[in-house]
Amino acid sequence: MKILVTNDDGIDSAGIAALKKSLSEIGEVTVVAPRQEQSAVGHGITMQIPLRVQEYYINGTFFGYAVDGTPADCIKMGMRNIMKETPDLVVSGINHGSNTAINIIYSGTVSGAREAAIMDIPSIAISVTNHRVKDFSYAAGIAKMIALKIKEHGLALGTLLNVNVPDVPEDKIAGILVTKQGKSKWDDIYEKRTDPYGRDYFWLTGDMTDVDTELEYDQVAIKNNFVAITPIHFDLTDYETYDKLKTWNIEVSKNENSS
Repeated sequence: MKILVTNDDGIDSAGIAALKKSLSEIGEVTVVAPRQEQSAVGHGITMQIPLRVQEYYINGTFFGYAVDGTPADCIKMGMRNIMKETPDLVVSGINHGSNTAINIIYSGTVSGAREAAIMDIPSIAISVTNHRVKDFSYAAGIAKMIALKIKEHGLALGTLLNVNVPDVPEDKIAGILVTKQGKSKWDDIYEKRTDPYGRDYFWLTGDMTDVDTELEYDQVAIKNNFVAITPIHFDLTDYETYDKLKTWNIEVSKNENSS
């Protein structure tokens, strides 16, 4: 099993190291990750500047390839230029902080996995619900388990699994749930601050506004200490509104053969 691994926290993050270690037990892992943190870059790709790739070592041992770009760049680079064969699976993470509800739109972690889905490769995005995680071992084990399930059952083309793991001791995990993407979102605040030279600047802060209440939604599940596994895809069509628009009589088809 050939596995391509990326993230958005940077190639030197503890999460990606734990992920590579766990997945190496079930396959051949290639790491292609951003040289620097790329959190909340969404599905951006680099077009106006060249991408540079450098081999990355930890304590003298080769770890992977560092790219001056986004997670989506890394997947493209990994599949088109670095790996000699198409990977069987792409895994993005382990992210420091959750990626649930509306937030997945902004997530570089999810976008890395989504880029793989666009390229018809089964993929997983995995996150832990804390920015200061001390132990990634349980989440890494979850990633390995889901990878084996995908190997066994397959995954529909264009679909990825977005996984969020509560940052609690393993014995406090309530279980694992298949969930829906919720509608909770951040109430953004740009906090005004002053630098040492007396100049004003603004820092993005805010709080999550929870609107979902049922356990079947990702954000609710993780708040109740369940691992949330949410299948998502990149088809953004609103099919209900599509059907309604058909009744508006706004479609026009011009007959090129008419006189």
